[in-house]
Amino acid sequence: MAVSCTLYGPDGPLNPSPSRNLAAQAAIRGDPGHLQGSMRILFVNYEYPPLGGGGGVVMAALARALARKHEVTVLTSRALDLAAESDDEGVRVIRVPVFFRKHLAVANLPSMVMYLPSGLIRGLALAKQSRFDVINTHFVVPSGPLGDWLATRLHVPNILSVHGGDLFDPSKTMSPHRHGLMRSAVARLLRRASVVIGQSNDTVGHVASIYGVHREVGLIPLGIERPPSISGATRAEFGVRDDAFVMVTVGRVIPRKASTQLIEMLAKLNRPSAQLLILGDGPEIPAVLERAAALGVTHQVRHLGYVTDDTKYRVLSIADAFVSTSQHEGFGLVYLEAMAFGLPIVCYDRGGQTDFLSTPATGFVVKLNELETFTDAVRQLHDSPALCSTIRGYNLQRVEEFFIDHCANRYEQVFESALRTASGAGVPADSRR
Repeated sequence: MAVSCTLYGPDGPLNPSPSRNLAAQAAIRGDPGHLQGSMRILFVNYEYPPLGGGGGVVMAALARALARKHEVTVLTSRALDLAAESDDEGVRVIRVPVFFRKHLAVANLPSMVMYLPSGLIRGLALAKQSRFDVINTHFVVPSGPLGDWLATRLHVPNILSVHGGDLFDPSKTMSPHRHGLMRSAVARLLRRASVVIGQSNDTVGHVASIYGVHREVGLIPLGIERPPSISGATRAEFGVRDDAFVMVTVGRVIPRKASTQLIEMLAKLNRPSAQLLILGDGPEIPAVLERAAALGVTHQVRHLGYVTDDTKYRVLSIADAFVSTSQHEGFGLVYLEAMAFGLPIVCYDRGGQTDFLSTPATGFVVKLNELETFTDAVRQLHDSPALCSTIRGYNLQRVEEFFIDHCANRYEQVFESALRTASGAGVPADSRR
């Protein structure tokens, strides 16, 4: 039995399908009519910027968009010198203490485990101050149990958003899909949630194919905040020649990204004008730089480390192409960011990015780990400014469908419909308080 899903586009749900779980199906579809007044929304996510990667980034953008109309609180983890409570453009961010996390980009098991009891205590205390209407839990691992516990204790709907890596990460020995007990625990959380939302067909498919959960699963593509207009950025500020062909890659440098392949590609490319800018930090950086030295391309590689959004946008604005050898992406927000600057994209074909990337429209989507084909694709872009220009025009148009307001509107409809299902159709939000 295949998993059924509802695709959400900018104008609402597409291709609705029947489900045994009628309440969940109604919530996913977003029944017509809006609740009166604002909702009190609690986001539960172990990571919130500057901690973590793309999943936290998009959830933060979603929270900020919804905070324009609703009361939004985020319950997340605290590390390093981050404040216990802060305001992020109208979003109340509550960080609970966890053990031993020492890096912004990389989590560890003790900190993830500690988040659960710390989050439960703080979440229940927050609910005594102001009752929440709905919980949106992001990542079934590690946030899933906390969202489930809070929803049960507070008697509110729990919308569970799965992002890909929490269901399937081929680079991690502890990925839940590899272990029977973890698969069972994840499957239980997937079944218990009021509504399950995935951000790509790849992720939605894993709910049934890996975890054996056959229920209605909503598909809401992620969105990005519209980048600001960049003026005055120069290649010189990043140590790059004006006549260089500049490739950029963005993200945590972890095993799943297989970033040493980018160094091997650069060596095989045999184009002295090519430069690779690496934005991001992680445990694989030493291996990447060592590989560059071994292959004699150190002078063509610039590691900029963890950078601010402003710096990231400035780099994207001066680049010629975006490249990624990631072994799997649940969705791939960085691809959308690159498209917003008109960059052609070269990546592999494993993951949710195949929902919106294709050859030759957006660049090149290459079969997983076919590095020679990947290198040839980059070479075509290097040698053909006309091809890059054509792709640039398409990507700038295509990305308009993926800005955060579309995503927020769809989530808002799901939340409202889940509340109607839980509280009775047509009951105004204010009457529940």
